[in-house]
Amino acid sequence: MSAEDRQNLHAFRDYVVKTVDPTYILSYMAPWFKDGYSGLYEAIETWDFRKIESLEEYRLLLKRLQPEFKTTVNPKDILPEISGCLISQECEEIIQVCSNKGLMAGAEKMAECLLRSDKENWPKTLKLALEIEESQFSQLWIVDKDAKNVELKVLEDDEIETSDIQIFYKEEPECPNLSQNPSPPSASPTFTQLKPRNYQLELALPAKEGKNTIICAPTGCGKTFVSLLICEHHLKKFPQGQKGKVVFFAIQLPVYEQQKSVFSKYFEKLGYKVAGVSGATSEIVSVEEIVENNDIIILTPQILVNSLRKGTVPSLSVFTLMIFDECHNTGKHHPYNMIMFNYLDQKLGGSSDPLPQVIGLTASVGTGDAKNTTEAMEYICKLCASLDTSVIATVKDNLEELEEIVYKPQKFFRKVKLRTTDRFKCIISQLMRETESLAKKIFDELGTVTLENVFQIQNRNFGTQKYEQWILSVQKTCILFQLPDKEEESRICKALYLYTSHLRKYNDALIINEHARMKDALDYLKDFFANVRAAGFDEIEQNLTWRFEEKLRELESVSMDPGNENPKLQDLSFILQEEYHLNPESRTILFVKTRALVDALKKWIEENSELSFLKPGILTGRGKTNQNTGMTLPAQKCALDAFRTDGDNKILIATSVADEGIDIAQCNLVILYEYVGNVIRMIQTRGRGRARGSKCFLLTSNADVIEKEKINIYKEKMMNDSILRLQTWNEAVFKEKVLQIQIQEKLIRDSQGKVERVPDKENKKLLCRKCKGFACYTSDIRVVEDCHYTVVGDDFRKCYVSKLHPKPKSFGYFEKTAKIFCSRENCSHDWGIHVKYKTFEIPVIKIESFVVEDIATGAQKLYAKWRDFLLEKIPFDAAEMSK
Repeated sequence: MSAEDRQNLHAFRDYVVKTVDPTYILSYMAPWFKDGYSGLYEAIETWDFRKIESLEEYRLLLKRLQPEFKTTVNPKDILPEISGCLISQECEEIIQVCSNKGLMAGAEKMAECLLRSDKENWPKTLKLALEIEESQFSQLWIVDKDAKNVELKVLEDDEIETSDIQIFYKEEPECPNLSQNPSPPSASPTFTQLKPRNYQLELALPAKEGKNTIICAPTGCGKTFVSLLICEHHLKKFPQGQKGKVVFFAIQLPVYEQQKSVFSKYFEKLGYKVAGVSGATSEIVSVEEIVENNDIIILTPQILVNSLRKGTVPSLSVFTLMIFDECHNTGKHHPYNMIMFNYLDQKLGGSSDPLPQVIGLTASVGTGDAKNTTEAMEYICKLCASLDTSVIATVKDNLEELEEIVYKPQKFFRKVKLRTTDRFKCIISQLMRETESLAKKIFDELGTVTLENVFQIQNRNFGTQKYEQWILSVQKTCILFQLPDKEEESRICKALYLYTSHLRKYNDALIINEHARMKDALDYLKDFFANVRAAGFDEIEQNLTWRFEEKLRELESVSMDPGNENPKLQDLSFILQEEYHLNPESRTILFVKTRALVDALKKWIEENSELSFLKPGILTGRGKTNQNTGMTLPAQKCALDAFRTDGDNKILIATSVADEGIDIAQCNLVILYEYVGNVIRMIQTRGRGRARGSKCFLLTSNADVIEKEKINIYKEKMMNDSILRLQTWNEAVFKEKVLQIQIQEKLIRDSQGKVERVPDKENKKLLCRKCKGFACYTSDIRVVEDCHYTVVGDDFRKCYVSKLHPKPKSFGYFEKTAKIFCSRENCSHDWGIHVKYKTFEIPVIKIESFVVEDIATGAQKLYAKWRDFLLEKIPFDAAEMSK
């Protein structure tokens, strides 16, 4: 059917509805539905439309999010993953629209197709596709059954429970060139032929003597190789008939993959078995079997946390050596700390079972919030206590050799002036104020109904990260906003998404304008509005576009005025020209804060006649932002290889993805362009310049940025001084200090645990989360096998209906047979599953399907996981069921 045919059919559909009796044509149409509309076909065949009806909440959510979807999602990236949820003709149309009208129009077409989709799994499939492509939109697309993360709940419909998401600093391994011996870029070293350097042997010595050790040494010195030496020595020391078992922890998946490869190549030639488990493979392999049948196991730490909790790994005593990569993360609720809590409970609990040796690897132990050396020493002692280490190994005897391998660049600070006047910023700020006023009117329409005052923001400054965070908070609040009139609710949320999406683009443009050219910021906005025009272009978008275009001529005039050149760029140009005049073979990494700045500075260098010879390359993260696609792992590798080997490619412009784990021996110039972090990040970014005579420039217009970096330098000295002082302590004294901290921390941990886990014995109601209909009382809930929740009594059986499970499975004593749904008319909300447990037929419910209501006060609460709900756990009793 052509587009014109569809338009005509839409225009005259009322006549078709009035004329055609569907019962006469249904038998002819149903077989055709089977090919394209399988969900609709199944519903008609069984006259059960609950599956299609259950998609309504997701259609409503996507309608709300449509403005953000089309400005954030790249349809070409996710189409391969979601094509099964669409008709083949729709997929072809989406590709055609992308080619003819652009990505934003293609994204709008994709949303339109998804809103019509009758496939039950399209919301989950979309969520998975967004996460695979690391799209920012996945933060807003909330699916109850989120199939991504860590802990598999066997019974509750194969869902995977998400642990608290935390972002941790990571230092990637210095591979493949483990000992910094020169080797051609294309060649993989033969690990068994590598000869350790003296400083590497010095770092490994305390661990080889069996001591729990933190190895603190600079990036690029080959700490991974040191860990191989320790591991090999450890495995060989066991007498005949005994065997060691090593576990190596890596936080991030790419690091896990790389380390698994490194350890496999090194140890399999020596006859040892190496295997690994990560979050990506935990569903398809048995952690218990991997641990039991291998000598060296590479794990992401959450896997062991989960296994210890479930009992599939009975205790840490199964290991003889644990190695923690990036061990400075051992704190608070990090999985490393969860593992060590288990270790310390065993140590301090008087257990006679042997504990594994512990090794930590880091480039910087950090200083926390310490203000002086005494406080820094206390902070480092707490880290040692967390890892039960009594030795901090650093290079002292072979310092000259280390300095031959790892050079410390000379650091320079450059404070530059801002533009004296900034007409561009004034115009864009005015457009932002107007857009905010339009959004405010939406709030005013609500009268007494508010969005929790989310439109209020203190000390709001345009062109800042704080403003960006505020926009995200508004958008997330819109997801949960509810009105009795769903059409009105949808209209309000859609309008707010449109206004905030435009505010976000203006905010991005101001950041580009501050750090690059006005021309780059204006081009960024012109591209955005061109995409808006090519897509749906509703009344709000037309109004916002008209407001921008009214100012366009003035903006173009301002951006072309040579008097508005950015002083920062002039200073950056001076540094680059000066350094390349002194050394034409220089290799530079230029660190910037955002991906948009990477693109802007690349264009600026290429269009600058005095700098174009640098032929800039770029390196950014893998995630998707707006319509910008991230770099894939192969693309990142290609960019790095080109920088390493291509003599013409003299500068690499990079975001924070490059401050960790890049090993470029030739790099001798690092420029931090308005880029500063904590002391650990400072040590990492500086470590990118490894060639002799390296320099590191911090270029900024903000005196506070320079002050922060100077504080980092002071903290680094404070950290090194603290380590040196701790190394003078008698080891027995150090051990006693560590023990006292451990005892004190355990007392606090135990007391907090006791306070936190007092069960709530008060009877409460469970209401269906979708229709708020009564389901059961908490006094009727019983716990099966310590982790699955059922409801006793015949009253509950009347509240749900069941349907045969599409994927029946058996696990242990359980056989999953059916799914259960709210029985109220027009609800059918998914409540969980029906199982056969031993000889009993019982429902198993999931707390995320319900609202918990206090009977006395009427107050309602939501829980994402059972462990968050401090319900009094009454065990399932066969005798009670028999009655």
